[in-house]
Amino acid sequence: MMNAPGYAAHDPTTPLSRFDFERREPGPRDVHIEILYCGVCHSDLHTVRNEWSNTVYPVVPGHEIIGRVAACGHEVQGFKAGDLAGVGCLVDSCRTCPDCTEGLEQYCLKELTFTYNSPDKHTGKMTYGGYSTQIVVDERYVLQVPDRLDPAAAAPLLCAGITTYSPMRHWGVARGQKVGVVGLGGLGHMAIKFAHAFGTHAVLFTTSPGKAEDARRLGADEVVVSRNPEDMKKHVNSFDFILDTVSAPHNLDAYIELLKRDGTLCLVGVPDTPHPSPGVANLIFRRRQMSGSLIGGLPETQEMLDFCAEHGIVSDIEMIPIQKINEAYERMLKSDVKYRFVIDLASLRQEAGEALRP
Repeated sequence: MMNAPGYAAHDPTTPLSRFDFERREPGPRDVHIEILYCGVCHSDLHTVRNEWSNTVYPVVPGHEIIGRVAACGHEVQGFKAGDLAGVGCLVDSCRTCPDCTEGLEQYCLKELTFTYNSPDKHTGKMTYGGYSTQIVVDERYVLQVPDRLDPAAAAPLLCAGITTYSPMRHWGVARGQKVGVVGLGGLGHMAIKFAHAFGTHAVLFTTSPGKAEDARRLGADEVVVSRNPEDMKKHVNSFDFILDTVSAPHNLDAYIELLKRDGTLCLVGVPDTPHPSPGVANLIFRRRQMSGSLIGGLPETQEMLDFCAEHGIVSDIEMIPIQKINEAYERMLKSDVKYRFVIDLASLRQEAGEALRP
């Protein structure tokens, strides 16, 4: 076993603090990664504070991981020492169910293993995430990170990026379509970038007029203040696809009625309490669809990383040392970040006196 310095929460109310634990020695198919950067996802905060009522403490969050391969098991074929590699939200699955065999591991119903706070079949304990200096993952669940991407700004692609890319690909978002994005946060700013790269007419919906300039910088063609009924009415029956990234309860009918016949509203934000129920007639009389989507499988996540390298897409980030993670959580609650915090693990390595391999 290998010692791995990290930061963990030990209960729902105490700040995260230093926590050293053990990683398994790499097996024949494992990749040992020295973590350079880890994005901070709102899911981390939900889990740390047990807002989904499923946290097992201590919990080491982090599922937007970028690092350098330190070593590989002797059966590993796709990686070698020194490669830039990524680990997203999953580190294992059953590998045999229809979802897994189709490369949709995120929907595995038998044995899905999340990167943290999930039963670990290798150790019999719980998985620990990327707020640490190293991780060991089966090759199948490790991603090649193109050298053209800034590694720090690429970290959030492994959750925020694939969460917004996957539904656009699944529902066939394409050049010339009209696509809406609800909310301009960690997810929303990536969705605008992808909608623009796909060649769509991209429209941001926001409750904050002050976000208009930033939205256009990111690629939005129009910005609609959703609290203004007259502005919303101008877009009735006109959208092919709307991606709703907001994690707070809100009126879904306001967006459903903006869809064309056969248009789709896709939800990727998970509120703590349910949305008000939409009117069924809004769906029936225009054959509209309301749907949801969860991250992406490993093949699609690799496709997304390659697409981002081709189009020069990364996340807008603010870098922090691990010692400021509790402050970052408080700022996240106030939406005081543009648009994703990323932890530089050099700060933890220095605190632990751990040297990075050459």
